Amino acid sequence: MTTQEILIKAKAAAPSLLTTDTEQKNNALKAMADALLWHTDKILEENKKDMERSRGTISDVMRDRLLLTDGRIQAMAEGILNVAALPDPVGRTLQRVERPDGLLIEKRSVPIGVIAIIYESRPNVTSDAAALCIKSGNACVLRGGKEAFLSANAITNALREGLAKAGLSEDLVQLVQDTTRQSSMELMTAKGYVDLLIPRGGAGLIRACVENATVNCIETGTGICHVYVDRDADQEMALRIISNAKTSRPSVCNAEEVCVVHQDIAQEFLPKLRKRLVDDRLANLEVPVQLRLDERAMTILSDQASQLSNILVPAGPDDFDTEFLDYILAVKVVDSLADAIAHISAHSTGHSDAIVTKDDAAAEQFTRSIDSSSVYVNASTRFTDGGEFGLGCEMGISTQKLHARGPMGLEELTSYKYIIHGNGNIR
Repeated sequence: MTTQEILIKAKAAAPSLLTTDTEQKNNALKAMADALLWHTDKILEENKKDMERSRGTISDVMRDRLLLTDGRIQAMAEGILNVAALPDPVGRTLQRVERPDGLLIEKRSVPIGVIAIIYESRPNVTSDAAALCIKSGNACVLRGGKEAFLSANAITNALREGLAKAGLSEDLVQLVQDTTRQSSMELMTAKGYVDLLIPRGGAGLIRACVENATVNCIETGTGICHVYVDRDADQEMALRIISNAKTSRPSVCNAEEVCVVHQDIAQEFLPKLRKRLVDDRLANLEVPVQLRLDERAMTILSDQASQLSNILVPAGPDDFDTEFLDYILAVKVVDSLADAIAHISAHSTGHSDAIVTKDDAAAEQFTRSIDSSSVYVNASTRFTDGGEFGLGCEMGISTQKLHARGPMGLEELTSYKYIIHGNGNIR
């Protein structure tokens, strides 16, 4: 089926959800979760083919994003059920005003319509996006990356089977079969068919969508996330947070890419950081984190720079503006909290940034000054996630300021309209 044919079917199916009540939508979600589990073996079989095809073409950390297991499919099904358990975002009265002339004006939440999602090698996005769209009353057109096509196709087929069993149109969830750039451009320019486009992937994908889309587009996800270790930080806490933010899953957008350290503790803290991210990981046969050090940080760690010349390296001109998505961390020493805020403000992508400090005044200044979608005090940036925020799952992390910001859940997939009741009123 061509991309245009898929768009036509999605547009035709979307209105059916306008009169589908909450119970019907929840039953459909439960059927989708059941179908996902029922077809686990088939999905894993197709994922194995994707994994074999991707060998040598994408990095190991990116292949981890592509990999599916029984546990990950179970988690995907649980994510769908979590969405089913959330309140229905559609049909809520957001505002009610009775005018002096007798008009009763209600502002009511409604679905957006047809939502297109372009994403890369993360098969779980397929089920997350479909669940959020169905619960919020939207049809969805999915366009996955070629590396994950077979996995995404198997997942989509299972979800469509669940929809049909629940009595809803399977055309509410569709996967674009063409994985060339042409299909992406078709979605970006599908005026009259796509009501909202959400790219979910690397900087190149997001930039292409923002620059080329003629449909409404949400800018999402590029994450140059910072952790600033203040002079009054609990250093052991800082090490735990940084280790989690950098190494728990380095290939995701909420992983830390830059560590900023106050000069007053840098001499003491940076050797501890090197031990935690390099020495201890080498001893445990884990991948060490390459530290790309600014001049002051390099001077402090120069005692081991020669022995670890491929791990402790000078920061290049672009390292504080790079989303590594790998076991790499840029490190900068600053003179003050104000300098830390200035550096982060200049280099952050507005995704997630954190401060580690015991100083409440410093925390307050940081949270007021850093203009990112999620700002943390004494916690890992890895929490910027729809599930962790209680949204069930997420459509993506919006780094823009209009309509949606931060993890996008059900509410962000609705619009609103005004409904006006009169009694023969004329103006």
